[in-house]
Formats: sequence, structure tokens, C-alpha cells
Amino acid sequence: MPYPKGHKIKVRNKIVESAAQAFRSHGIHDVSVPFIMKGAGLTHGGFYSHFDNKEQLVAEACRYAISDTIALLQEVAAQEERNPKINAVIDYYLSPYHRDKTEMGCIIPALSAEIARSSEEVRQVFTQELERMVTFISTLAGIDTSKGSALFSTMVGSLILARTVNNPELSDNLLMAGKQSAKELIRT
Repeated sequence: MPYPKGHKIKVRNKIVESAAQAFRSHGIHDVSVPFIMKGAGLTHGGFYSHFDNKEQLVAEACRYAISDTIALLQEVAAQEERNPKINAVIDYYLSPYHRDKTEMGCIIPALSAEIARSSEEVRQVFTQELERMVTFISTLAGIDTSKGSALFSTMVGSLILARTVNNPELSDNLLMAGKQSAKELIRT
């Protein structure tokens, strides 16, 4: 009996979603194809009917995860009644919730160090998606992309450091300092 129309696309999307969640939590190199497939509720044997290799999946997972983060940040901004709406995005991005929910958080701080050592294909997709994120942040803040790059870099760096330390008070202080610096950037 043949699969219903759209089945292969749904399965592929489940794999990409599982990969994005796994990569956010564990990084690229510590996640195997069988682990990803199990997370999607599938056996690893079907992986190659959807992807040529793990690198292709990493690229698609980055594209998916960044689109997911932009959609989430758009929701955060839409719910904010006051202006500038970018403040709500900064507050969410540099919140303890976002810091602690790596599996659902922004993939950029989670994978940047690994992406730097990835294939050209993966780096190209990551670059395009990072540019899209900077454009989103810049547009929302009403600033040029140069300043938007500085703003987003401040946010990402603060989040990375807050996730890295094992001292909860220091981690919270890093988030607060990042928020303050990010908001000062858009005021100048």
C-alpha cells in the first residue's frame, strides 16, 4: 500500500526538527544519525532516502532552527504593546528561560563554534541564516545592519557566556549586563 501524498515531506520535516533539537542540546559532533532518527520516531535505516549525508541535514536543521527562532521572536515582539518592541525581544533572548531551554533556543549560540569548523555547504547556509537574523533584528530595532550586527553579537555573546558558567549568580549577572548593553546600543 502506497504512503499518502506528502508523507515523505512530513517524515523529512520530522527528521529535521529532531536534528535541530538534538544539535541545539548536544552539538553536531556528539549527535549520531541513529540518535536523530530515534528522536523522530524512526529507524536509522531510512535516513539516506531523505538526505545524502549528515552535513546536508546539519544545513537544513540550521535553516529550520533559525526560522523557528525568528518566528518565536516575531511573536514576542507582536505581544509587546509598548515601543520599542526590540526591548521585548532582547528581554526574551537574554532571559533565564531561553538560557536554560537550549533544546528549543536559538541555534546560533549553540553551534557557532562547531559551524566554524564545518563544511563550506553548512557554513554557507549558516551565513545566510545569520544574515537573515541580523536583518530581522535590525528592522525590528529600526537600525542599520551594521548596528544590528553589533546588537545581535552582544545578545549572542551574553547568552553563550551565561550558558557556559556554572555559577548561577554570575550567569544571571551576565544576562542582565547583556540586556543593559544591548538596550544601550539601540538608544545611541
